[in-house]
Amino acid sequence: MITNLDMVKDICQRFNGDKRRMMDILIAIQREYRCVDKECVNELATQLSCSRVEVEGVVSFYSFFSQSPKGKICIRLCDDIIDRHAGVEKIAAIIQQKLGISIGETSEDGRYSLDYTPCIGMSDQAPAAMVNDIVLTSLSEDSITDYLKKLEDGCEPENLVEAFGDGGNSDDRIRSMVNNNVQLSGAVLLNNTGENKGLAKAIEYSPSQIITELVSSKMRGRGGAGFSCGRKWEMAASTEAEQRYVICNADEGEPGTFKDRVLLTEHPKLAVEGMVIAGRAIGSDQGIIYLRGEYVYLLGYLESVLQELREENLLGENIAGVKGFNFDVRIQLGAGAYICGEESSLISSCEGRRGEPKTRPPFPVEKGYLDCPTVVNNVESFCCVARILAHGADWFRSFGTDSSSGTKLLSVCGDCNSPGVYEVEFGITVKELLELVDAPDVRAVQVGGPSGEIIGADSFARKICFEDLSTGGSIMVFGPNRDVLEVVEYFADFFVEESCGYCTPCRVGNVFLKERIEKIRCGLGEPEDLEYLKELSNTIIVTSRCGLGHTSPNPILTSMKNFPLVYSALLKEHKDGMKAGFSLQNALEESRRLTRREPFLHGDNDDE
Repeated sequence: MITNLDMVKDICQRFNGDKRRMMDILIAIQREYRCVDKECVNELATQLSCSRVEVEGVVSFYSFFSQSPKGKICIRLCDDIIDRHAGVEKIAAIIQQKLGISIGETSEDGRYSLDYTPCIGMSDQAPAAMVNDIVLTSLSEDSITDYLKKLEDGCEPENLVEAFGDGGNSDDRIRSMVNNNVQLSGAVLLNNTGENKGLAKAIEYSPSQIITELVSSKMRGRGGAGFSCGRKWEMAASTEAEQRYVICNADEGEPGTFKDRVLLTEHPKLAVEGMVIAGRAIGSDQGIIYLRGEYVYLLGYLESVLQELREENLLGENIAGVKGFNFDVRIQLGAGAYICGEESSLISSCEGRRGEPKTRPPFPVEKGYLDCPTVVNNVESFCCVARILAHGADWFRSFGTDSSSGTKLLSVCGDCNSPGVYEVEFGITVKELLELVDAPDVRAVQVGGPSGEIIGADSFARKICFEDLSTGGSIMVFGPNRDVLEVVEYFADFFVEESCGYCTPCRVGNVFLKERIEKIRCGLGEPEDLEYLKELSNTIIVTSRCGLGHTSPNPILTSMKNFPLVYSALLKEHKDGMKAGFSLQNALEESRRLTRREPFLHGDNDDE
């Protein structure tokens, strides 16, 4: 009889007992045992020669790991604001009634677990859910009832889907009902101009010439921050080191974003081509694709694509017959942590740690993965790189604006008639985009996801570009009947849940923001609350350790700026002229209760 400890030993041996592969090991344990309990933690610590506290810290950080047994069939309902508006609460009610369990519970027979989870990258086909690794989209009361009946009749989750989505989703290696929903293809990315042309040009160029071409293209990273891709590579290449790494950030966890999902489905080789070019440019022979856990349904497909590239001599040793040109890629699967979309947190996760941000400086290009110079770009960025090398910097600059060259993939969802992915040139106005997506009556648009800016009709003439409205790709449309403060409160709650908990300003400050928004929504707000929100927001932005805290107050600040009447309509003066009292200690205690999270303290014996 194989014991759980034997299983842990076998899984550890599968990864050569390498502590840096702790994420892969924990994912395998969770999959086979349905939890990572104390017994598994102790054995894992022994096998990896690290402390129990270190293992527990990783297990407790990621939402897809559980220290108590989950059901054989784990249902995760997407609970982002778009899914809420699409009716996910009705879907949840049916599931709870049919299975006899509530959100967060596992059935007594151990067959089912039911949980809410943040955005799973399917906002264009909401409401959506994951049943184990299977994605169910566009759920209705009838369809969820039918799926549950099939499961009760013994149908395995992988057999629930009978009709597959468009494009690569019907590939035998994917077999998903997900639809690409490509509504507009542009000249750069969503076309069939071929692959490997950029790599062929990169082979002709020296590493410095590749970087020069990128700098000349004025391409800026497509993740939202907009740092020059060429300059980033230049810094990594110029940092003295024996080893360098290239990481593709495929952890698009920003609610409302799903464009990288489409690229991974339709153009995975283009993304890998961009990584190989990066490897040649900075002198790296190893790359990692960090694939968000919610896209696990693409894992087998992507693994087979990498193998195809190796067989075609486009990945591995002596690429394209060039002696000494070596570069290979492995896939690191995530496990449900929004913060891992931030590059230093992603690097921590790749190293088998909690996905906590690293202190900067030094920056990843100087000291990243395993303390080596590391280039991190997202899927869209690497695809752009391949096109730039294929067609030239001048060609790429012919699209977009002077400060925002090229095209941009936008993920559009919410109250519009044509949700999906749009490839547009930088500089398009919000009004022009709303016409494209057929959204004639709009109250608000959230540009850039929760960390971006919410705007009203008086700002629809603004342009989507780095110099005006910057976005990693998420565009959420809210119709005339939507409550702007409901959206803001959801985003505030999202950041409370997704904070890594490392630093006090983010861990505690976001709780205070959420509480004050709740107070205002209930009609109990006072004029002083607006000043409080501004001051606290600025404190969080200035003092937080990473990008999550730097941007988490944005929904509040931008809604106060762009929708002042929404707030003023709910505020009231105290009749006695007195201001509400405030106890810092009580607030701190309440924040700990709400976040259910303390800062993680490493044990004395941790092997750092």
